[in-house]
Amino acid sequence: MNNQFKWAFGILIVACALATVMIMARPEPAQETKEVQSPLVETIPLELSTEAIPVSVSGTVQPRDEIVIGAQVSGRLTYVNPAFREGQFVTANSILLRIDPTDYRNQVRMAQADVAAQDVAVLEAREEVTIARDDLAKFQARENEVERLASSIDEAGYAARFLPPETLSPSGQTSDEETNPASETDAGLATREPQLRSAEAARERAAASLADAQTALNRTQISVPFSGLVREESAAVGTLVQVGQSLGSVASTSVYEVRLFLTEDEAALIPGLLRGSNGTISADVFYEYGGLTYRWPAVVDRADASLDPTTRNVEVFLRVPNPLRGGLIVDGNEGSSANEAPPLLLGAFVEARIAGDSTEGFAAIPPSALRPGNTIWVVRDGNLRIIPVRVIQRSDDFAYVAAATLSQGGELVISSLPSPTDNLPVRMADDTAQ
Repeated sequence: MNNQFKWAFGILIVACALATVMIMARPEPAQETKEVQSPLVETIPLELSTEAIPVSVSGTVQPRDEIVIGAQVSGRLTYVNPAFREGQFVTANSILLRIDPTDYRNQVRMAQADVAAQDVAVLEAREEVTIARDDLAKFQARENEVERLASSIDEAGYAARFLPPETLSPSGQTSDEETNPASETDAGLATREPQLRSAEAARERAAASLADAQTALNRTQISVPFSGLVREESAAVGTLVQVGQSLGSVASTSVYEVRLFLTEDEAALIPGLLRGSNGTISADVFYEYGGLTYRWPAVVDRADASLDPTTRNVEVFLRVPNPLRGGLIVDGNEGSSANEAPPLLLGAFVEARIAGDSTEGFAAIPPSALRPGNTIWVVRDGNLRIIPVRVIQRSDDFAYVAAATLSQGGELVISSLPSPTDNLPVRMADDTAQ
């Protein structure tokens, strides 16, 4: 037992000695310096431009002209145009509704009879004036003859002894009559001219009543002055309507308008917008329908010269002529008869592009390259630069930005970084040294 223990202990001693010798005899490991790799980024050239910037904004299509169909006279509806239904189109000056005209025709007949009676009264009054003027002329002639005879009598002669003194007056009138001659009003009454004017006034009243009756009769037929789309209707044959009652509404289809809201920066890009463009600023309206995009030419109709109190934006209205047939398909298929443009629908949400302008240099970048806080990442001399920018216009395809240092150029970073810092060394994906 003791010998076995001694052998085991000896073997252990020898193994430890061999391990110590091997450890001491091993070669030293080579020291290597680990290279820290710079982040790899994907870039595109950053190009400065001064061309016109298209102002893109979304808006809603609405009618430019819309009227409410109402009754101007009361009565029962006897006719409703079959086209006068919500969603249908009606033509200009077509009869939409008709109110029972019986009572109004009778009023016209009574007014016509009254006018005829007053015409007779005026004729009688004119004849009486003519007769009265003739009688007055004859009486005046007799008076002149008496005056002439009286003036030929000698006051010292034999006849003067028998004639009263007042008859010897040259005018044949007493002294009181000389101081109070007949007034012009008395002469007018003698010729019956006031009675003639009264008859003519009565005839004018009768003619005015006839015109009112005829107008009321014409108002029993209701029409619209333009071709349009029926937006609302609430009328049926037999309905009793009252004056002022609304029976529906019709929107003109000759011209639509698109209502837009622009920021102050966007409005500043459109020259003369707030000074009254008078249709000189061109625009385009894009509407997606059935997976295809269609375009309608338009112009800026007007712009509100005050800010909207809710949105603090400038309200702009585009005028779209021929909205039912003026659309053109885009996406490179203009002129294709297989995809005829649909009518521009009222209430549709559309995108509008207005020809703008820019007085400063800007860059058109992908929207994804615009970082939080309105900054962009630019690689210059191998380092990442974080540049604050001012966003001029932003759409689904491009973001137009401006900054004082954009003229220095560089490469725009379009990829992401976990922890970007200013002056961070980076490697570009197209760098041949990677």
